[in-house]
Amino acid sequence: MSNIEIGFAGLGVALVLIAMRIPIGIALGGTAILGIGLIRGPLAAYATLRDEPFSTAAHFSLSAIPMFILMGAVANHGGLSAALFRAARLWFSFLPGSLAIASNLACAGFSAASGSSLATTAAIGRISIPQMLSAGYDKGLATGSVAAGGTLGVMIPPSLIFIIYGIFAEVSIGDLFIAGIAPGLLTLFVYCVMIVVRCHFNPNLAPRDTSIATWNARLHALGQIWPIVFLVLVVIGVIYAGIATPTEAGALGAFAAVVISILNGTFSSRMFADSVVETVITTARVFFIVIGAVLFTRFMAQAGIAPYLADLMVDKSPSTWVIIAFSAALFLVLGMFLDTLGLLLLTLPLLVPMFEGAGLNLIWFGVLTVKFAEIGMITPPVGLNVYVLNSITGNSVPLERIFRGAAWFLACEVFICGLLVAFPEISLFLVDLKNN
Repeated sequence: MSNIEIGFAGLGVALVLIAMRIPIGIALGGTAILGIGLIRGPLAAYATLRDEPFSTAAHFSLSAIPMFILMGAVANHGGLSAALFRAARLWFSFLPGSLAIASNLACAGFSAASGSSLATTAAIGRISIPQMLSAGYDKGLATGSVAAGGTLGVMIPPSLIFIIYGIFAEVSIGDLFIAGIAPGLLTLFVYCVMIVVRCHFNPNLAPRDTSIATWNARLHALGQIWPIVFLVLVVIGVIYAGIATPTEAGALGAFAAVVISILNGTFSSRMFADSVVETVITTARVFFIVIGAVLFTRFMAQAGIAPYLADLMVDKSPSTWVIIAFSAALFLVLGMFLDTLGLLLLTLPLLVPMFEGAGLNLIWFGVLTVKFAEIGMITPPVGLNVYVLNSITGNSVPLERIFRGAAWFLACEVFICGLLVAFPEISLFLVDLKNN
């Protein structure tokens, strides 16, 4: 077999192992070591296995991951998610589907602190879904709005997915954070408009809130969400101003979250211990997958798959639309049985060289990649956000019902992706403003 044939065979083996529910890190790493052994011999495979895990884990940029995870964990255990939902509910009670809109807004706010889609879905879902169901909301709308709102956690910075993409694509993580702001806010706006329109024409989906929120209650609730605003300004502000790297900003954000919880009176040794344990477990899981993906990337490089695909793209000279359509189709198919992180790390070694060969902007491609991965969080059969909500509701809302509710938001995503592809300036204008 030629190296190219070994590479494509290894890709097929990795996909089969993942489909069999073998842990992604093991599937990618094990296939990579076997493939490198076939191409360069067992000594080279051993050397790769000996050196790459350490050099990957010791990469300075990856140190931002535990910092942002800790920041989100402290914010969650400190009660910030509940304050966000309460404020959004009071300020938007006059709109049709106000609780669903409040859920989306709370997801957007909390995702800016957590950077994780699953953490956002779980935190807001525990608070908002019982209130929506008790208010008579349609189960599909109630759960679908939170499942889709949770995907904002991978788009609105700081985002763990942007950090991983920036490391693999070798582009500025700070620029990626800035580029995600406008698409994230656009997604939130389109979601809310869709909820209002649906509930206006079908009032049975969401009974109107007849209670009248006083301005005192609204202002009081608004005063309780200052920690989230402060955290976002601290993290994004120091990056935008060039004062700190994303890693330094993550550490500063984690420290600020601890200080805020102390000032709010929600800090305790038990709360901090729970946050640290959650951070350690999540970080270990992420690093395990990243190490497997790095090994797989080395295998793809030695097999010559990435240069082969890049040369193929250059020789064929396809239009930007064709490349984007190919990427979207790849994410849609693989997203049916891969989680976001595994999906991203499996495809980046193949897609980044293709985009580089075509001369496309890798910051813009990063936003599209995260958007495509975001869609996978609510599409069957995996749809991890849907499974999180199914467990939160104690299986009282069937998976099929949640997926049907999320389908309306998938339709919104098609529209949003079209805008981001047709108008790259939506993603890039803040980056250009920062760098000029």
